[in-house]
Amino acid sequence: MEGFCFARCRFTRLVVAMQLVMGVLVICISMASLHRFYTTDALLPGGLDDPARCARFHGAVAGGYSGFDIRALADRVDEVLVQLAELQDKLEATALKIGKKTKKRKGKGKLQQQENMTMTEFQRFLEDEVIHPLYGAHIALRLIRIPRPDPDGGAPAVDPLVNFFAAEETRKYVTAKRNREGRPGAYGANRTYGSIGHACVVMRRELDEYMSYDVGALCPDDWDLGQRLMLGGCDPLPRRRCLARASKLFRRPLPINESLWALPDDGNVRWSRYHCRGYRCLSARNPRRGYDRCVGCFDMDREKQRWMQGSNGTTLADFRMEEVLAVKPGEIRVGLDVTVGTGSFAARMRERGVTVVTTAVNLGAPFAETVALRGLVALYAGLGQRLPLFDNSMDMVHTGGVLDGWVDLQMLDFVLFDWDRVLRPGGLLWVDKFACARKDLDDYMYMFLQFRYKKHRWVVSFKSRDEVYLSALLEKPLRS
Repeated sequence: MEGFCFARCRFTRLVVAMQLVMGVLVICISMASLHRFYTTDALLPGGLDDPARCARFHGAVAGGYSGFDIRALADRVDEVLVQLAELQDKLEATALKIGKKTKKRKGKGKLQQQENMTMTEFQRFLEDEVIHPLYGAHIALRLIRIPRPDPDGGAPAVDPLVNFFAAEETRKYVTAKRNREGRPGAYGANRTYGSIGHACVVMRRELDEYMSYDVGALCPDDWDLGQRLMLGGCDPLPRRRCLARASKLFRRPLPINESLWALPDDGNVRWSRYHCRGYRCLSARNPRRGYDRCVGCFDMDREKQRWMQGSNGTTLADFRMEEVLAVKPGEIRVGLDVTVGTGSFAARMRERGVTVVTTAVNLGAPFAETVALRGLVALYAGLGQRLPLFDNSMDMVHTGGVLDGWVDLQMLDFVLFDWDRVLRPGGLLWVDKFACARKDLDDYMYMFLQFRYKKHRWVVSFKSRDEVYLSALLEKPLRS
């Protein structure tokens, strides 16, 4: 019992010592901030009493410092002080809690065995409650600096985005990073910029929420927030310095020969942001399925029959994969599938030795996870994003179900020109059952015909009384 009390007292003394250290640190930071404020004139030789020096100072501000937000600088200092104050409150509450338990034990007549804090628990307490907050405050303090003149002779460039966002991680990301020791970069650039879409400014509140996390800890379970930012035009998203979450029930995936045409294990997907909680709910046989945009996408028996010879219930708009590949025998090696689906087209192509990357967005169902767990490559990208592929690099671009009659014509124009960019000369564009209203058919046909591709196949068939299917197999010409 004496050893137990000694351990408890030692821990209490440690917490009290940490409180004292934190208190001294807060006082030092406050005094340093006040000293810096009251000694601003020391930055100017002769002080502010000299009108000539004052005029030169204001001239320098007009030349480059006028865009600097002093209020944002003060807000950063306040944020650090708040973090340190919260940390001190946590330590005080912990010490008070330990003190109450110690008094209760002393007041009892019988000796009772109490569970002591293990080294693992103590380590976790220090990391979560002390080290991480101190690290965040340390990084924030390192970024508090008035912009200095550019060594290259230019005015101090202050990105307005730095002071526009509230989340410190966002400001860290968009701030230009100078090369170490002035060394030139790979392309002669002396600084690196973190790129984010201009729509991030419009969605500032959502982006600040997305970038509010603990550095080095587990990321929040907010993939849906990130996807909402992507679809809203805030793309590419800024990188984050946290550890991605995975399902607690994650199991070893199936071998490649088995995984192509089998649904993954439910435990390998995080279902926290979906209506369904398993693949059975997403099945086409379920009358209350959780997603209707791609009926049958999670029915592997049905998916296995698509693009095959002799499949039943097809129309003239359904092209067979063997017929398409026979147009360019041996030339189709890599391709891109822009679709709403679970990667079945890529799986079918893989059986024929063709590597296909599938674009996927999780609109109501885990499409990206399903594609990856089937052993295929899922490119997490929306229609508004420029394809991260080089010019003339794809042998085939396949699309089906993603553009069906809803997309704006100008938006479709940008998308098609990007597909044309990545498709090599002689490559194939496979338009797979593009659905639209009959009255809009001429407009959409023009969008595809404007590129003057060679027609291998061109079919228009009825989907319903007012809707039609357009399927086409087109070959990109050589341009020089």
